[in-house]
Amino acid sequence: MNHSFSHYHPVVNFTYFALVLICAMFFMHPVCLAVSLMCSFAYSVQLNGKRALKFNLAYMLPLLLVSVLLNPAFNHEGITVLTYLPDGNPLTLESVAYGIAAACMIVSVISWFSCYNAVMTSDKFLYLFGRVIPALSLIFSMVLRFVPRFKAQVKVVSDAQKCIGRDVSNGSVLQRARHGLTILSILVTWALENAIETADSMKSRGYGRPGRTAFSIFVFDSRDKKAMLAIGLAGLYTIIGAFFGAMDFRFFPSMQGAGLTLYSVSVFAAYFILCVIPMAIELWEDRKWKAMK
Repeated sequence: MNHSFSHYHPVVNFTYFALVLICAMFFMHPVCLAVSLMCSFAYSVQLNGKRALKFNLAYMLPLLLVSVLLNPAFNHEGITVLTYLPDGNPLTLESVAYGIAAACMIVSVISWFSCYNAVMTSDKFLYLFGRVIPALSLIFSMVLRFVPRFKAQVKVVSDAQKCIGRDVSNGSVLQRARHGLTILSILVTWALENAIETADSMKSRGYGRPGRTAFSIFVFDSRDKKAMLAIGLAGLYTIIGAFFGAMDFRFFPSMQGAGLTLYSVSVFAAYFILCVIPMAIELWEDRKWKAMK
């Protein structure tokens, strides 16, 4: 499926995800966490459809609940005691609130990274950093595409082993373990051979040598300039607002945040605009396409 934002220039894509990931990891104000969580969830579903919805409900929601429950069990700071645990430690309102905040932050960051993986392909990353850090960018791009290729190869090897009765579902427990180790050995050998072949291929093409030119299909046009301007303004306004304390919030020893003023509301609005920019682009392009049809 084609996605409009993924067709923008790699600089635009990388700048956007760098901003939202930094904000998602460092802004602990409840409003910012709620905005980041909702927008990352919605954008992941918009990009990956039902698969992302199933993943978020099957894995992210339990992770959220586990994180919420674990923090109060080990963190007993705070002045508002709700009750006492069987071991005598207090259960405080601040520790519960911080557990919810930390869980929302972790889940939103994972969701943003899933969106990044869908938009920022390996060729875009190589285009951005191939000349600056050629070796590291090549390794990073190989790692990003290794997981989906490894999953596909697992299915191929498992199907082949199943045809000769040596799959992990055949035989006794000991035989299944042996079959699993055989499949794992095959996959490790395949991964190592593939890495060596890729490295030799890139070396033979002169990758990383000074003066080497590279073909690129990416052109920074007026559409990219407008998107970059919107992302830059929203991100800059959000960061400046955070620097001046509009998003300050503490959980310990008591919960306290910056007062709700017109300026702080404008900063939250700028952060919301930053997070929804790619979704707005998708909806706008979809509307234009339907109008043209």
